[in-house]
Formats: sequence, structure tokens, C-alpha cells
Amino acid sequence: MRVVITGCKGQLGRLLTAAFAGHELLGLDLPEDDITGPMMSARIAGFAPDLVLHAAAYTDVDGCERDPDLAFRVNAVGTQSVALAARRARAAMVYVSTNEVFDGTRRDLYREWDHPNPLSVYARSKAAGEQIVRDLLDRFYIVRIAWLFGPGGVNFVTKILAGAEKDGALRVAVDEFGNPTYAPDLAAALAQLVRTGQFGIYHLTNAGFCSRYELAREIMRLAGKPDLPITPILSAEWPRPSQPPLHAVLANTNALALGITLRPWGEALAEYARVERLHVAG
Repeated sequence: MRVVITGCKGQLGRLLTAAFAGHELLGLDLPEDDITGPMMSARIAGFAPDLVLHAAAYTDVDGCERDPDLAFRVNAVGTQSVALAARRARAAMVYVSTNEVFDGTRRDLYREWDHPNPLSVYARSKAAGEQIVRDLLDRFYIVRIAWLFGPGGVNFVTKILAGAEKDGALRVAVDEFGNPTYAPDLAAALAQLVRTGQFGIYHLTNAGFCSRYELAREIMRLAGKPDLPITPILSAEWPRPSQPPLHAVLANTNALALGITLRPWGEALAEYARVERLHVAG
């Protein structure tokens, strides 16, 4: 199988490259490859892929709020370029989306068929990408994820560790909930999903959910600092350009029906701690 992976140098893209290593791959990423460039669609189509894994995105949520034009250029126009290439090549496409397409006002779980209501610029740009994929393609997997972390990446775990080391204490939101998602588990689940040929919308996260505060406490425990002071705060007490949805918790309903499950997030985080040897100096 011939496979294109956009964002191949990223936290997820590197693992997708490993997961599909037995296939003929074309990896694309900045600075050499810009999905918004005028020739990128032709380059992807010219490779004649059977599958396009579109993991490239502008994921700096606060950066998106400051520069909406860039957010939509990458996450919407860039996705359109990739989707048009997949259509020309008659390839299937995986579009990696986000739990933030939901507004987080509900207190139960969001399922794949629930209607998105994106609030932030980032969320609206990713929802636009979803709509573009649905409009242009018949053979697609839209895969929503949340709170991604993995080896070699910058993520909530690495930011919590850096904050703990710098300040010796943390202030973390107790009212924001989500599904921590371990990038190696997600890459394996995506490989399993595309083998089914069952196109549609999927939520793929590790099992269970937690608050940012609960996640930070578990990170500190695994890093050997269970007594480090962590003050629970409300998200509104941490001003930032973009406020995340407070309870955009996903249910992995459609994948479960295909027999695709991801282990509990706590088990995945413990493995990550072993792999990365998490610690806080001092």
C-alpha cells in the first residue's frame, strides 16, 4: 500500500510512520513541505497513494486565537488541498480532528453523531476541516482525539513537569475535563481502523477521563513528586487568549463496535513515565 503522512515529524506523525513502516511511504512536513502551498496537492496526488493520513495541523490553540487567518489557512485550506489530492488519487483519507469541536457544556459524553459547536478559532478551523473532508470525499475517516501526549513531544505532561521544576508548585484547572490520549496507542488504533475499511467518524482516546488537576496529580506521582503542592483553580482564573471547552469528553462508540479499544489512560501514562523516565529536579 502507498501511504502519505502529513505532519510526519510531529508527535503523532512519527509514530504513524513507524506504524505503517511496512508500506511505501511519503512523509511530508515543514519546512520542506507546506500543505498550504500551491503545488502540494499535485505532489500528493502524483505519489498515487492508496491512503492519506492527514496529521498536519496548526495546534497552538492560543496562537490560533491571535492569528485566525493562519489557523484557517493551515487547518481548513490546507486540509482542502490534501483532500483534493486524495480525491484525485482515489485514496482513502484519515483526518485527525479534536474534541474541541464540541462546546463542552454537556456533562455527559459526546458521541460521534453529536452536533459540533466549536467555540474557539482553533476549534472552528478544525471543524471546517471536518466539513471539507465530508464534502469532498466518500472514503474517509474523521478521527477526533483529545489531550494527546507521547514520547518526544511538547504536551500537557511536559508543560506540567517544566512548571513544577521552575516554580516548585502548580496551579491547575479542576473544572476542565477530557480524555488523555497516548500517541503510540492512537497510532496503533489508527492502523487497526484503516484495515477495517469501515469509513466514518470515530473518537479514539484512551479509556476514561479526568480533570486537568487529576491528571497533573498523577503526573507528579509518577515523576516521584507526589507531595508537590498543586492548587486546584477554575479555568477562568488562568487567563489566556482561548478558553477551552470545559467538558468535551469523548465516547469511543463507533470504534468499540469494530472491536477497537484503547487501554485506560492511567496505564498509558504509567508506560509513558517509564519510557520517558519522568522526573522533576530538586
